[in-house]
Amino acid sequence: MTFRTYLLLFIFALIPPIVIAQFQPAPGYLDSDYYFAGGIQLATGQGFTEPYLWNYLDGTNSLPHPSHSYWMPLASIVAALGMWLTGQTDYASARLFFFLIAALVPPITALLAYKFSERRDLAITSGLLAIFSVYHAPFVGVTDNFGLFMLSGGLYFLVTTDLLSNPLALRNWFLLGLLAGFMTLSRSDGLLWLALTFFFAFWRAKKELPSNNLQPSSFILHPLMRIVPLIFLGFLIIMGPWYVRNISIFGSPMAPGGSRALWLHNYDQTFIYPPTLLNIQSFVSLGWNEIISDRMWALGTNLQSGFAAHGGIILFPFIVIGIIYYRKDERVKLAGLAWLILFLVMTFVFPFAGARGAFFHAGAALQPIWWVLAPLGLESILVSLRKRGIGNDQNRLVFRSILVMITIILTVFVVNLRLFDLGWGEGEENYPPVENFLVENGIDKDDVVIVRNAPGYYLQTGRSAISVPYGGEQAILQVADQFNAYYFVMEAEAAVESLKTPNDHGQFIYLGELDGTLVYKIEIE
Repeated sequence: MTFRTYLLLFIFALIPPIVIAQFQPAPGYLDSDYYFAGGIQLATGQGFTEPYLWNYLDGTNSLPHPSHSYWMPLASIVAALGMWLTGQTDYASARLFFFLIAALVPPITALLAYKFSERRDLAITSGLLAIFSVYHAPFVGVTDNFGLFMLSGGLYFLVTTDLLSNPLALRNWFLLGLLAGFMTLSRSDGLLWLALTFFFAFWRAKKELPSNNLQPSSFILHPLMRIVPLIFLGFLIIMGPWYVRNISIFGSPMAPGGSRALWLHNYDQTFIYPPTLLNIQSFVSLGWNEIISDRMWALGTNLQSGFAAHGGIILFPFIVIGIIYYRKDERVKLAGLAWLILFLVMTFVFPFAGARGAFFHAGAALQPIWWVLAPLGLESILVSLRKRGIGNDQNRLVFRSILVMITIILTVFVVNLRLFDLGWGEGEENYPPVENFLVENGIDKDDVVIVRNAPGYYLQTGRSAISVPYGGEQAILQVADQFNAYYFVMEAEAAVESLKTPNDHGQFIYLGELDGTLVYKIEIE
């Protein structure tokens, strides 16, 4: 493989996200809104603070408040880099480095594929599959973690490839620690990759020790175990400053928002207020039948996500065959273990977050190796048939081409579905008219509104906003009093049943309706 081949893959990989971006004038969904808004805060010198609040799990009781207490900050930092570079705080600037990151994934995937097979044709096929990524295609160029995780995952398996031949290469173990740090700074579940790196080190040490010398002291004294501090050092170089920040603000390395998600009864409780209502006692009181039922629902949903999103539908059987064919390869074992742990955690520990997108997000780190294994799985089938006198080398090229073509068709279908059939965005374009209506009805410039997508409202209007809390009218009145938020924008997607009738309801004074959105002023007694 020549540098020119990798460069061409990079250039071609720039085209899909840039073309798709022409139909994505705004972030389009809460996660991307949040990271973009966080990037604006950084780019404008506001630091890691937020004049909006998308959930209440960290115990915040005023605005502005410390940012990224639930989601991690790397995507916002990358967005801010683009805005610092251009001097503009628009969405196009925020996406610049996301385009570059997305374009780096295919050549990295091709390089990883070449290290597996040392075949240029199979490596190019893997690179093309990474360009046309089916379910990931609408998202790799937005202000989110998909591209970051794909790139980090591809680099992770490249480094482990080098360690297979030289397990005592200190630089590579340090790099794995750095990559685990970057992945954790991108998503909380990146901690899995730190654990996997330690496991990989023990695995290599055990493999190199004689079977009759497996005493604990042998592991401790083995040269590979001496690199464990080096792995941790690489991780702390990236994550250490963030943990220090969290300790200074929250009193612990990990912000409290994520841990409370352990006790959710349903996804909507992500927005519960007050957050102290979520605890182990409330979780157990749900009853084991309901707890198990929720996890069985998540099990089915995540299996579908594994087949369609991670497996790319048509690629799935070839990925499985590739895993079977390369089952003794330590990189494949590591990838399989990572996927299994993610699946179990996102199904049984965090079933609601997992089934609602976290499993899809977190699995992006493994996409490069799946794109490597799919052509290898197809190739193993064709080689087996060739040995039986069926097919020839030209047929192998035809089948690989067909696989890529079907993947391209599926990608176009998914992009069309997500951008045009379903429509890009979640109603944020309605916020400016709502804001104008509120101004006409006397809202002050410093007043806070309660709305379904608080970061999205802030991006569209510049006004501080907090999310609609879970808990009905009483919870809304509580957050209105706590955050001085006296205007409630009730969209159909987050409607409170008792307030659906457009008239006054006690402390909720009806102001008007705009395209199905009811606007209330809240009077606090």
